[in-house]
Amino acid sequence: MLDTIIPFTPRPAYDSKLPFSTLDKGTVALVGAGPGDPELLTIKALNMLRQAEVILYDYLVSPEILALAGSDAILVCVGKRAGSHSVPQQKTNQLLVDFAMQGYKVVRLKGGDPFIFGRGAEELEVLVDAGINFQVVPGITAAAGATAYAGIPLTHRDFAQSAMFVTGHLKAESDSFDWSTLARANQTLVVYMGLMRAEYIQNKLIESGRDKQIPIAVVEKGTTVSQKVFFGTLSELSVLAKQAEAPALVVIGEVVELGEKLQWFKPNKEALAEASAYV
Repeated sequence: MLDTIIPFTPRPAYDSKLPFSTLDKGTVALVGAGPGDPELLTIKALNMLRQAEVILYDYLVSPEILALAGSDAILVCVGKRAGSHSVPQQKTNQLLVDFAMQGYKVVRLKGGDPFIFGRGAEELEVLVDAGINFQVVPGITAAAGATAYAGIPLTHRDFAQSAMFVTGHLKAESDSFDWSTLARANQTLVVYMGLMRAEYIQNKLIESGRDKQIPIAVVEKGTTVSQKVFFGTLSELSVLAKQAEAPALVVIGEVVELGEKLQWFKPNKEALAEASAYV
């Protein structure tokens, strides 16, 4: 029995007349779709989807999320994927401008958060230059969503007092990273799009002083029914990366040690079979 009774604060009355945001004609909403699970969409993102007349979306946006759009909305895939057909960024920019100038209510839908490795700001600059009004709806980025579903806290009082997000799209000849900073102990390093450069990342971190036995995880298709988590050590990163499929997130740091203990998300086997049949 509790020794101390904590008083409850009366719940304030909810005003059901509070207005939701509107998407005006000739306006673009840059919307983050989150890491995959449709239930991780914000209320505002869902509101924008239901108002949109045109939706330009990326490959990382799931069919379940697209299904939440209005039945009359025009869906245009402008995704980019390594090793396969991709829509050039200039073409995407032009489509945004053209649809908005034709008076459509436009949603630019991006996986995760549009301002974290999503080129969202680049697209908004084009809209500014064209005199087109816009709004931004942030989304849950993969580093927060996928790690949470994998049972890995980004920070922890005993293991990590900071977290860093970096892109894995690296070229040795133009690598400007300060690897000594990335290799600090008691820090969580999250690498987006790091599968193809996993061996390079592994070697640079070890060369810069990161313990090769530090725990790591590769989270494949995080927050979805297809999620898989591969645990290992930094010395095994390149091997684990070959076992995983994109989209995947690489998590490096002491906090990963908690992943197997705090696992809670169990993808539904029936839902996984249904998703596989859909593909």
